[in-house]
Amino acid sequence: MAVDDRFMWAALDLARRGRGKTSPNPMVGAVVVRDGQIIGTGYHQAAGEAHAEVMALRKAGGNARGAVLYVNLEPCIHQGRTGPCTEAIIAAGISKVVAAMEDPNPLVSGKGFQRLKEAGVKVKVGVLEEKSRRLNEVFIKHITTGRPFVIVKSAVTADGKIATRAGHSRWITGEKARAFVHRLRNNSDAIAVGIDTVLHDDPRLTARLEEGGGKDPLRVVVDSRARLPIDARMIKMSSRAATLLAATAAAPPEKRRALEEKGVELLLLPEKGGRVDLDALIEELGRRGICQLLVEGGGTLNFSLLEAGLIDKVMLFIAPLIVGGRESPTSFGGEGVATLDQGWRLEDLEIKQYDGDLLLIGYPRSIGSGAGSAGVKESAGGGS
Repeated sequence: MAVDDRFMWAALDLARRGRGKTSPNPMVGAVVVRDGQIIGTGYHQAAGEAHAEVMALRKAGGNARGAVLYVNLEPCIHQGRTGPCTEAIIAAGISKVVAAMEDPNPLVSGKGFQRLKEAGVKVKVGVLEEKSRRLNEVFIKHITTGRPFVIVKSAVTADGKIATRAGHSRWITGEKARAFVHRLRNNSDAIAVGIDTVLHDDPRLTARLEEGGGKDPLRVVVDSRARLPIDARMIKMSSRAATLLAATAAAPPEKRRALEEKGVELLLLPEKGGRVDLDALIEELGRRGICQLLVEGGGTLNFSLLEAGLIDKVMLFIAPLIVGGRESPTSFGGEGVATLDQGWRLEDLEIKQYDGDLLLIGYPRSIGSGAGSAGVKESAGGGS
C-alpha cells in the first residue's frame, strides 16, 4: 500500500467515528505525520465542535511544524461556528497537506487549497477520493442540491415478500439486522413512512440502540387525507423528535386541528395524481435542514419514490425465509414496468451479513426511459 493511501485510510477511519453526530457537517478525520509516524489524530465529533484538523494539530503540538497533514476533505477557509482550519494549519507550520477531495461547499470549493498554497504549504489532492466521496455522500448531496439524501430500507423474505398474505411482518429479519436498522435511524435526520404503514403496524419509528439511548429522527408520515389516528403510538409516546404529517388540501380541517392539538405538525403540500407530491415533500425537507432521509415505507410508497427518481440508495435485507402468496406484498409495488429495460439496476453493490440475513446495498440507476412519474400512493409495510 502506498504511503499516502495508508495515512488517508487512517483519516477515513477516524472520520467514520462521527457518523450520525456531525449533520449538517461532513465526517472528517485528520492525522499529522512526521518522519513516517502519526503524531496527532482528530475527527469532527459533532456540529459546532472543533474540526478534525484542529484536534489533530492540538495533539501534535509543536511537533507539527514541518509535518504532513492528511485529511479526507479540503480544510475550510470560512468562519462558521469554529474558525478557519486553513489558518490553524498555517499557524502550526504544516509543510504539506494531503487531501482526499475538494469540498463541494461553495464557501470552500478550492479556496482552502488556494489559501494554503499562497502561504507556502504544499498541497496534494485526490488520494482515495472515491472512498471519501462515498463516506460523505449525504453531505455532498445536501450541500450541492439543498435536498436530503434518500435511503429506502426494506426487509424481505427470500421470495421477495415484506409480509405474509395476512399482513404479518414481525419479524422477517433477526436481532442483529434490526439492531443495524436502529443505528441507521439514529444516524438519520428524518424517517418517512406512508399512512398505511402506520395504520397497519402502529410504529414508534424511534432509534433504540443496544447500548441504550439513541437520537430519534423527525417522523414524517405521508398521509394525503390526514388519516393518522390521534392515538397512534408515535403521537402518544415521549420523544424529543417531532411528528410531521405531509398532507394535501383534501385533509379534513377538523382532523387537521385535532392532530395539531396533539402536537403533530401539519405540512400541506401540492397534489400529484390525487396524492402528496413527493418531489415537493423532498424539497421542503431539504429546506428544513434534513440531510439524510430514511424511508421505511411499503411497496407502493417505495415504488412511487423510485419512479419519481427520488431514491439515492437502497438497503435491502434478505432473510432466509419463504412465505409465498400471490397477494403477499413486495418491497416495490405500484404499477411496475412493462419490460425489463424500463426497470432500475442497483449499481456499486455491497453485500453484508447479519447472522442469517443478507444486506444488499446499491444505488438505483434507470436502465431505460423508466416509467414516468406518479404521485404518492401510501401502502403498508416497514416501520416498528
